[in-house]
Amino acid sequence: MNAERWLADYRRELAGAADGAARAGALLRQVGGHATSPRGEVEAWVGAGGALARLRLSAHARALEPDVLADLVVATAEAARASAAGRIAEIMTGFVGEGAALDAVREHQPAAVRRRDEQDDEDYYANPGVRA
Repeated sequence: MNAERWLADYRRELAGAADGAARAGALLRQVGGHATSPRGEVEAWVGAGGALARLRLSAHARALEPDVLADLVVATAEAARASAAGRIAEIMTGFVGEGAALDAVREHQPAAVRRRDEQDDEDYYANPGVRA
């Protein structure tokens, strides 16, 4: 391969990488997460950075003890954050593929939220779970 062809191929590669980075950046700016508590008392929305952007408490939230409600708000916000982190991982997988770069992204993401499919009423109020 001659130098001119190599340089042209390299420039095309760079242009493709820059275009991919711009697309990934645009997608990342739109990322957000959402989660709802199992019985709908709390809904939380977060931005790409995981910061709480919006919180909704239903009328049923007033029936909860303050500490239980506080724990439920935190758990729901964490689930929303995990939801956003999952979307970020999807976008970055498409951009950088599997490997060290994606591992670095995953290292800075929140731990997965433990899900509970079935809870009785007593367990729910003692240990509220969240769904994303």
